[in-house]
Amino acid sequence: METNRSLLLAHTVSPEWSQKIAAELTGRLPTDAIKNAMTPAETLASVESAEMLVAGQFELEWLDRARRLQLVQTLWAGVDMYPLDSIEEADVWMANAAGVHARPIAEQVLGYMLQFERGLNEATANHRRGVWESIRGGELGTKTVGIIGVGAIGSRVTELVSAFGAETIGTKRDTTTVPDALDQVFPADEYHKILTQADYVVVACPLTDETEGLLGIDEFRLMSRESVLINVARGEIVDQDDLVRALQHGLIDGAALDVFDEEPLPPDSLLWDLSNVVVTPHMAWTTSKTTDRWADLIAENYDALTASSPKNITNRVL
Repeated sequence: METNRSLLLAHTVSPEWSQKIAAELTGRLPTDAIKNAMTPAETLASVESAEMLVAGQFELEWLDRARRLQLVQTLWAGVDMYPLDSIEEADVWMANAAGVHARPIAEQVLGYMLQFERGLNEATANHRRGVWESIRGGELGTKTVGIIGVGAIGSRVTELVSAFGAETIGTKRDTTTVPDALDQVFPADEYHKILTQADYVVVACPLTDETEGLLGIDEFRLMSRESVLINVARGEIVDQDDLVRALQHGLIDGAALDVFDEEPLPPDSLLWDLSNVVVTPHMAWTTSKTTDRWADLIAENYDALTASSPKNITNRVL
């Protein structure tokens, strides 16, 4: 059995992350198997012999240079930014990092909900103004949490909010397998049922041709005026201009957003000024455990590649 496949960390993995990943992989992979490219030139030079490529952004010219490439490993769950057709045409496998970021993202979703449910945003604003003013909070356990896209992130959200006693509903492409904590599941194309029933609507689905612009003004009109939208998926899934209108006119009560159709969020965006919006800088996935989990996944898929066992590649998408 071959035990020394060539693994390349492309320069599009930031130096901060690539150095930590390389260090975590030491001892798990053969030392001479790992190449950590720090520049575009180093990536181009090394991709010719690489059999496994770990990449942030992906450059099409790499496929022209690659001679032995078998597996592309991404560091993200979403693959909408990758040239999937070209990678597939090159007869290269691809795996994403679905599940790696589920815990921190789900915990941030829970934090958003508690901010709105307990009136913490208003209390914080009063604190800054030096105002003592009574605020009436609610109970998350009395609410319905709806999740559009119950994958790894959505499953973890259901576990957390169920511990509070909340009812959980969600959409799933494959409804034959459902998390234990999910009370009711609907097919993906029945997401409108989530909008009409949920107090908190969590967007956790991937960005695809079908989900781009999924939520616009017509969908916001289906939601309760007391409901809150939470988006931790991709900004393009929600029509941002329509969301601003819905928030300004009280169609929904608030929004918590970690992703936007333009990042960083432009200074002139009205989302900065709305008192019923929580804006975070696409950081829900971050945690001190990230590099450990990335390294676990990379090592696992490296072993599958070494064993020439594509069926054992975790999170394979191509």
